[in-house]
Amino acid sequence: MNDHLSGYALALGDDALVAAQRTGEWIASAPQIEEDVALGNIALDLLGQARSLLTYAGSLEAPQRSEDDLAYFRDAAEFRNVLLVERPRGDFGAAMARALVLATYLGELYERLRTSTDEMLAGIAAKAVKEVAYHRDHATMWVLRLGDGTEESHARMQAGLDAEWPYVDELFDSSYVDPRLVDAGVAIDPSGMREPFDARVGDVLAQATLQLPAVRAAEGGGREGRHTEHLRELLADMQGLARAHPGATW
Repeated sequence: MNDHLSGYALALGDDALVAAQRTGEWIASAPQIEEDVALGNIALDLLGQARSLLTYAGSLEAPQRSEDDLAYFRDAAEFRNVLLVERPRGDFGAAMARALVLATYLGELYERLRTSTDEMLAGIAAKAVKEVAYHRDHATMWVLRLGDGTEESHARMQAGLDAEWPYVDELFDSSYVDPRLVDAGVAIDPSGMREPFDARVGDVLAQATLQLPAVRAAEGGGREGRHTEHLRELLADMQGLARAHPGATW
């Protein structure tokens, strides 16, 4: 059972780690100075979640691996994150669409994990749910501002939403979660979160005068290690220093 629990924590940790790295790329590139700070703080929150989850995942393995082992010394095929979080930085509208989707999904996930029968997961979720509530509010503010703004901002916000929406379905694919963990109250079946997710996001889009995209779902596979070139590029940047100086401390 530990193998399945480790895999579950690893998948959630990889989501947070890759999302943190991608979000951090906006620092010094955001449209306002205040956004450099806001997005930097969001990236740090996600990184903190990733550290906790990866540390827990590694502690359940035999032999054990540290958070650094898991973050810096795995190749792309060993990562278990959904494809949404590895999407390229792109336009700010696309980034905010992605942020709204991810934060809404994580809010639903962590709210449920707070009552996990696994004390470690419950503790991580109790802290994270407060953080992602802010992330959701922040993304909502921008989606409303851009969607219901100028003709140009509306068009770019809609285009960003259309580009990211094909990757939503993978968030709710429960095939990577061992049913025994769900039955034991340890893990969450993500398929049960789709209805409240759709309701929350749909309300924001309606207020922002945006259309729910009618697009075909992208092929998933991130949970099985089938990733895009975007993840390989991201990992090359993130892992370069650690791999150049393995074991170094400062």
